[in-house]
Amino acid sequence: MFKPFSSFLNVFFLFYLMSNLCSAEQVRARDIGVNPGILKTGPNNAITDVEGVLVGHVTLDQGETIRTGATAILPHGGNIYQNKVPAAAVIGNGFGKMMGYSQIHELGEIETPIVLTNTLNVPRAADAILDWTLSQEGNETVRSVNTVVGETNDAGLNDIRGRHLTPEIIVKAIEDAKTGPVAEGDIGAGKGTIAFGWKGGIGTSSRKLPDDLGGYTVGVLVQSNYGGILMMDGVPVGEELNQYYLQDYVDSDKADGSIMMIVATDAPLSDRNLERLANRALTGLARTGSSMTNGSGDYVISFSTAKSVRRTPERRNNNADLEDIPNNGMSPLFQAVAEATEEAIYNSLLMARTVTTKDVKTGQTKTIQELPVDKVREILKKYGR
Repeated sequence: MFKPFSSFLNVFFLFYLMSNLCSAEQVRARDIGVNPGILKTGPNNAITDVEGVLVGHVTLDQGETIRTGATAILPHGGNIYQNKVPAAAVIGNGFGKMMGYSQIHELGEIETPIVLTNTLNVPRAADAILDWTLSQEGNETVRSVNTVVGETNDAGLNDIRGRHLTPEIIVKAIEDAKTGPVAEGDIGAGKGTIAFGWKGGIGTSSRKLPDDLGGYTVGVLVQSNYGGILMMDGVPVGEELNQYYLQDYVDSDKADGSIMMIVATDAPLSDRNLERLANRALTGLARTGSSMTNGSGDYVISFSTAKSVRRTPERRNNNADLEDIPNNGMSPLFQAVAEATEEAIYNSLLMARTVTTKDVKTGQTKTIQELPVDKVREILKKYGR
C-alpha cells in the first residue's frame, strides 16, 4: 500500500536532483545575450579558431584540498623550437612569476609551448616543457631552451604548498593539446582560481576580421584570478550583486590576484606589432572592471602563427622574405583583441562551477560560488540588454 507513495518520493527526488543540476548549469556569454563588440567570432569562438593553435588541459581535483591544474597552448603542432613564432609579452601590473619573459622581450619569439599553472608549480611546468622539447625529433643537439610559463595563485582553493603537480602530470596537457572547441571554467589552470569573489577559470573567445580587412582571426585564452568591480557589457553586475572591491573600503580580497591572457593571431605580424596588439588586450581587461591592483599580476603573451613570419632555421640567418602587416593595418586587429579578451573573461566566469575545498592549516571548509547566471540574466534585463 505504500508503493505508490514510495514511487512518488522517488520521482520527486529525481525531479529535485535534475532541477538542481539544471540550475547549476553554466553558459557562455553569448548564451545570455552578452556579445561584446561588433566583430564576428570564429566557428568555435575560441583561440583555436586561429589555424594551427592547440590547447590542452590537465586537472587535479583530489581529496578535500587539491584543486589545481595546468593548461597548455601550442602555437602550432610541429617542432616549435625549430620553427619559432614571432611573439611579445606585455605586463600590466607585474606582481607575477612568469617564466621566459626576458628572452621573449629581447628576441621577439617563442620556441616552446606556453603552459599556465599555479604560482608554486612554475618550475615544474618548466621541467615538463623541457622534457617535451628535448625529446622531440630534431632537437637532439639542443642545449638551451626558453620555457614559457604563466601563473596565477590558486592558494585560496588549493593546497598550493603541497605542489601536487609534477612534470609528468603537466606534460599531459601538452601531449593532449588539440584544435576545436576548448573546455572552459574550472578546468586545467583555472581549477582553483577566483575572480571578482566568484569562481574564475579558463575562458576563450575569438574575432574574425571581414575579408576586406584581411580576414584575419584573433583568438584569446585567459586564466582569470583577479578582481575589481565586475562589469559585463557595460552593466555593473558586481555592484548589483553587492560583491566588489572596496565595498567595505578595506577588502582587497576581491581585487588582488592575477590574470594570464594569451593572444594568438594568423595575421603576419612582427614582434613589435605583436607587442602593440598585446597592449590592447589590456583594454579588454579594463572593460570587465579590473582594478589592476598592487597585488595583481596582469600578463599578456601574444604570438603570430602566420607561416610567412615564422622563424624557421633558414630565416634565422636571412629574413629578407618576411612579410608583415604595416602599422596602418593594425587598428582592426586592436579592436578584435579588445573584444575577444573581454568575452574570454566573461566565459571564464560564466562557465565555472562552484568549488569547495578545505584549508590544510585551519581545517575549515571553504566554498567559492559560481557566478549566479539566473541573477545575471535579471540584471542584464534590468539594464535593457
